[in-house]
Amino acid sequence: MTDDNMLKVERLTKIYGPATGAGALTVLREVSFTLATGSSLAVVGPSGSGKTTLLGLCAGLDTATHGDVTLAGARLGALDEDARARVRNEHVGFVFQNFQLIPTLTALENVLVPVELRGEGGREVEARELLTRVGLGERCDHYPVQLSGGEQQRVALARAFMNRPKVLFCDEPTGNLDHDTATAMAELIFGLNRERGTTLVLVTHDLELAKRCQRIIRLRGGAVVSDSTP
Repeated sequence: MTDDNMLKVERLTKIYGPATGAGALTVLREVSFTLATGSSLAVVGPSGSGKTTLLGLCAGLDTATHGDVTLAGARLGALDEDARARVRNEHVGFVFQNFQLIPTLTALENVLVPVELRGEGGREVEARELLTRVGLGERCDHYPVQLSGGEQQRVALARAFMNRPKVLFCDEPTGNLDHDTATAMAELIFGLNRERGTTLVLVTHDLELAKRCQRIIRLRGGAVVSDSTP
């Protein structure tokens, strides 16, 4: 993989159950693509088409049955779970549909979780700046239960960028938000993506959101049925 590529996916297949025969469920079939550093990709398709499975494999959250993923120069299939976790910690940010904030921590403390997991201190000022960037500078000391869904998702976005990620994986980041809040969230995602030169991989049902990416891959039945530029 050249330095111009952040992500390389080669004939990626994921089968649940026995690898062959009765009871085998193939959720991803021979998916291949390469994504350049700093570019943006949307993955779309109907429910059950393999979108979230593909995202998890690309991010090293799961392992493939066949094929391989190279992320930020690391071949994930050759690594054990601890090594994959290190790659995620060093290079990856996540934003999920259900926010996944820790309820007992304030907004500021939630944003600081990734750097604390890396054993880094002294970055509270940066965390406050990120919360200000997403419009929550006055809500640093609020707990998730005190925030709206849109505000919680903005905390999750600030947390994702605390690691200064090379690649941001978003799984339906606007799926639980109303239209206006979803629009504002999309502006933040793409704005931070541009500002920081982060590679973006976005799973979404929202075709208007997908069209904001430089490239769209459509899945059906676990296979790529189109790979296009909007």
